[in-house]
Amino acid sequence: MTETITVCPTVELPPGGRKTVAWEDMEILVVNIDGELFAIEDRCSHDDGDLAEGEIDPERCAIECPRHGALFDLRSGKPLTLPAYKPVETFPVRVDGDAITMEVD
Repeated sequence: MTETITVCPTVELPPGGRKTVAWEDMEILVVNIDGELFAIEDRCSHDDGDLAEGEIDPERCAIECPRHGALFDLRSGKPLTLPAYKPVETFPVRVDGDAITMEVD
C-alpha cells in the first residue's frame, strides 16, 4: 500500500540541496537539481555504502557513490557505471503546497 510522507518544507530544500529521510528501515536521499526533485534509496547496490555523501552530476542527473565511484541515475536508480550493476529504488516526489512529499510503499 502506497503511503505519502512529508519530507520537509520547500524552503528547506532549495536548488542544489539534499536531505536524507528515514522511512521504516530505509534511508532515502531527496535532492533538488535546478528545481526538479528526485528521491533515491541512500544505499549503493555494490556495497551498501551511503550515496548521500556523493557528488551530484546535474547534467547527467546522477549521483556518484563516494566509496567506489559507481554512478546512479537519480530518475531511475539504474547504475550508469561499474562496479554497481543492480539498480536502487527511487520514489515519486512532489511539491504539495509549501511542503515536499514523497510516495513510499
